[in-house]
Amino acid sequence: MPSLIVLLALYFGTVMNYPVIKKIFELSHSVSDVSFPYTAPLFLIFCFTIIFSVFAIPYFFKPFMAFVILTSAAALYAQMSFHTLFDSSMMESIFETNSSEAAFYLNSASVGYMLILGLIPTVLVFLVKIKPQSSWKKAAITRVGLVVLAIVGILLIAATNYKNYASVGRNNKYLNKMIIPAHIYNGVRYFDKTYFAKTYPYKPQGEDAKLMPSANGKPTLMVVVLGETARAMNFAQNGYQRNTDPYTKDMGLISFKHVSSCGTYTALSVPCMFSNLNRDNYDKERARSQDNVLNVMNHAGVELMWFDNDGGSKGVADNLPHQRIDGSLKDVDCNGSTCFDEVMLKKAQTFINKDTKNKLLVLHTIGSHGPTYWQRYPKSHAPFQPACDRSDIENCSDKEIKNVYDNTLVYTDYVLSQVIEQLKQASKQYNVMMTYISDHGESLGENGLYLHGTPYSIAPVEQTHVPWLVWIPQNYAQQKHINKSCLENLATTQNLSHDNLFHSLLGLYGIQTSADNKQLDITAKCHA
Repeated sequence: MPSLIVLLALYFGTVMNYPVIKKIFELSHSVSDVSFPYTAPLFLIFCFTIIFSVFAIPYFFKPFMAFVILTSAAALYAQMSFHTLFDSSMMESIFETNSSEAAFYLNSASVGYMLILGLIPTVLVFLVKIKPQSSWKKAAITRVGLVVLAIVGILLIAATNYKNYASVGRNNKYLNKMIIPAHIYNGVRYFDKTYFAKTYPYKPQGEDAKLMPSANGKPTLMVVVLGETARAMNFAQNGYQRNTDPYTKDMGLISFKHVSSCGTYTALSVPCMFSNLNRDNYDKERARSQDNVLNVMNHAGVELMWFDNDGGSKGVADNLPHQRIDGSLKDVDCNGSTCFDEVMLKKAQTFINKDTKNKLLVLHTIGSHGPTYWQRYPKSHAPFQPACDRSDIENCSDKEIKNVYDNTLVYTDYVLSQVIEQLKQASKQYNVMMTYISDHGESLGENGLYLHGTPYSIAPVEQTHVPWLVWIPQNYAQQKHINKSCLENLATTQNLSHDNLFHSLLGLYGIQTSADNKQLDITAKCHA
């Protein structure tokens, strides 16, 4: 057993944690001791020796290490390819990911990591024959001696390099999140927080909500298009030099140019943006135990429907009418795992036509979900070529990644244009408007980062700066007493965030309630 513990500690202290060791070498220029970075693998080996000694229990250790090795191989692939950090927020995102989304990451590179660095070492572990020692006392002494040697090694490193570790660690706090298998520790934290954390009694909100009648007597129809992984800087409406809005550029969309997200991954951002909790005080359990803005609008008599073509509503629509698109279909719009977003348009039309009540429709799009960006749009909506048509995007050129991502935005623009056309057709029966907002942004290789989910404290602007578009016809603005010119000015000058969405949807719809915070309502200063 001691030999197996040491071998596994060597494997995890070097191979599995190559990224963190590499990073420490890169950061070592800030310290004077040239030997400092070379102590990093030794420090990790000593730490893993102690940790694995704790779990080295007969009949348990090998299955446990099989799980650790296999999941660590997957974590190493993500770190090497996308610079992913597996903190508690990333583990929440992973556990909230459905099977079809997980399949997006299957490619030759990820399979290679799992086979060479995961499966083969796991098989070797099971092939090792552990010879029981002659007595439990001798076994205990051997185990304790191994741990003591590791502790002595750690103390020697601390005695000679404590200041260097303190300096580098203090200025680069993300380093501890790079250590593999931190994902297991944070996974346990996620389960504890999700299933064993304090629960709150359910708190209704906005039960006094009242819809102000329109002068023309028509009911209101609002469509909220919830974007996925769209970053604001690649929107032509925000000054991007490429034509990513060929379909809506003449439709009069207002773009709020300075909007930040609540989080960097869907499982956090979506429930946060629809709740009245701000990013600074957001609590998942508290959000789940109180009414969100859709519930408040429902209190005002608004008929709700949520159509989902992404990973679910993350609890937002659990107690409201909702339908998920069946991605297992295989036809012109679906490939057996996912569907193009336009599949929701027919369902949207049915909802619009079934009666003439006050309505709000949410279309949760798959939008620009990576890394299989090329599967998000039909070939007819791919003006930018050559495009990266593989999931191991780190092996594509920067140009190919930029092209394939921008193609997803062009297709999103097409979907938005079709929603607007539907609303124009419905304007005889309804006062109509549409708003589009994304849950978070995306990294496309800037500073070596790809995809999203980086801890918010160190997340780049590419992952937190999101688009927010509003299509509001003049007739709608008049009925809701909104000054469009004021909104257009606010869109270019005001710093906004997901914190504003709850209150702004109420203001845009014309609902009055004590749950509305006027300071966060974008229409509050723009009443005509």
